[in-house]
Amino acid sequence: QKVTLVPRGQAKGLTWFTPSEDQSLISRSQILARIMGALGGRAAEEVVFGLPEVTTGAGNDLQQVTSMARQMVTRFGMSNIGPLSLESQNSDPFLGRTMGSSSQYSEDIASRIDMQVRAIIQHCHTETVQIIKDNRVVIDKLVDLLIEKETIDGDEFRQIVGDFTSLPEKIDYKSQLKST
Repeated sequence: QKVTLVPRGQAKGLTWFTPSEDQSLISRSQILARIMGALGGRAAEEVVFGLPEVTTGAGNDLQQVTSMARQMVTRFGMSNIGPLSLESQNSDPFLGRTMGSSSQYSEDIASRIDMQVRAIIQHCHTETVQIIKDNRVVIDKLVDLLIEKETIDGDEFRQIVGDFTSLPEKIDYKSQLKST
C-alpha cells in the first residue's frame, strides 16, 4: 500500500506485506519469496555498504528466515529429506532438535535438517543479492525519492519500478476457477 522510511517504534527499517488473498495454504515458492523478502535488508547492506559495514539490524529477520526454512524442512516436507513431518507445530526447534524434550529423529537426520536449512537460506540469500545488484538503479532512485518525500504510495512505487523493469501480470486464479 505504501513505502516509507519513517521509523516505527524501535524499528529502523521495516517491510510489511498485506496479503491479497487467503493465506491458509502457502506454496513452497511463496515461502521462498518471503524468505528472500526478509533477507532483503541484510543483502542490501552487503551490496551497498560491503560486508565490513553490515549492521545488527537484520537480527530479527534472520530469526524469521531460519524459522521459515526450518519449517519447510521439518513440518512441510519441502526439502530433499522427503515428504516427512519431523516436528510438531508446537515444538521449539533449535539446531535440528526440539528444546526440552528428546529428539524425534536420529543425529544423522538432525544434521541433514541443519544442512537443508542452511542450503535453503544460502540459495535465497544468493538470489536476493543478485536481485539487488540487478536492480540497483531503481533502488537508488527509490531511495532518493524516499529521502525527499519520506513516504510514497503503492501506485507510485509500482510506477517507478515499472519504469525500470517489466512487472509480471498478476494471474487471478479465483476468477479462472469460477468460470470452469
